[in-house]
Amino acid sequence: MNTVLEILKYILPAIIVLIACYTIVQKFLVTDMQRKQIAMLRENQEFTVRMRLQALERLALYIERINPRSLIPRVYMSGMTVTDLQQALVFTIRGEFEHNLSQQIYVSSNVWNTVKGVMEQEINMIGVIAQQLKPDAAAKDLHMRIVDVVLTDASEPPTTVALQIINEEAKRILSGGAMA
Repeated sequence: MNTVLEILKYILPAIIVLIACYTIVQKFLVTDMQRKQIAMLRENQEFTVRMRLQALERLALYIERINPRSLIPRVYMSGMTVTDLQQALVFTIRGEFEHNLSQQIYVSSNVWNTVKGVMEQEINMIGVIAQQLKPDAAAKDLHMRIVDVVLTDASEPPTTVALQIINEEAKRILSGGAMA
């Protein structure tokens, strides 16, 4: 019996020290793992914010590029007919839209639907105005009519509304707000 007590006298403190060491090491490892996870989450969030802001920048650029005031001078060439200019404008608008299709995964559905809506409105406006003219008329006539419509329309242009929505989303992202 004395031997058992003697053995317990050495084993019991060793077991207590072992349990204490295990608990301390376990808490340290869990805390360290949590710190690493938080750091990785923060890094991912920073990357995501950068990607979302870049997507908004590209969509803002797209909206600016399809604005008739900047689009027509880039596409118009002397000697074109109304049909030629209409096709060139629509081709350019759609081409740039397709170039930016991947941006939809980084922005809210509201922003993406607005961008799509602006594209459709611009194409429809060009089509409606072109139908009012003879297809073989000089492209300058279509150019002048589009400029007249843009300048005389009392409502806010769709491109301006879209840019406001894009800016609002960028501000939400920069302030740490959730994606709508």
